[in-house]
Amino acid sequence: MTSSARRSPRSMFLGPSAAVLVLAAAGCSLSDAQPPVPVPTPSSEAAAYCASLHEELPETVLDQERSDPSPDSELTAGWGDGAIVLRCGVPRPAKMDDPQAQGVEADGVQWMLEESEGSGPRFTTTYRKAYVEVTLSSAYAHDITPLAAFAGPVEKTVPGKF
Repeated sequence: MTSSARRSPRSMFLGPSAAVLVLAAAGCSLSDAQPPVPVPTPSSEAAAYCASLHEELPETVLDQERSDPSPDSELTAGWGDGAIVLRCGVPRPAKMDDPQAQGVEADGVQWMLEESEGSGPRFTTTYRKAYVEVTLSSAYAHDITPLAAFAGPVEKTVPGKF
């Protein structure tokens, strides 16, 4: 047996143990990653507005650093590892037909509010040629302040319908 082929009994156990550690570490990092965000499929006109919006979005929102979700797209953006997620070019929400739907205004941009049990609020722009959706984690359940960070970029890049 050559020296390269010789292994001590101890070294045979280091290989599998090291592999288990690597797999465990990979499993932890995968579970800590933010979940993928569905990419909208807007019309070509709306996609062009969204591409312009993507270029104007801030690097930080409420001290949350930008960390875009996967898959990489000009139609999605994120801050704070999923605390704040923006999707541009989403379909018009059916809730907009509800005369009882709640809305808010942030720095001149109108947003419709949707709330669901167990998650944070979702806001969608109204009266725009492309619908922009912002989902906030439950940490922002009663805070519309993040919407102000998007008002200027939306106003600049996504024209109103009227």
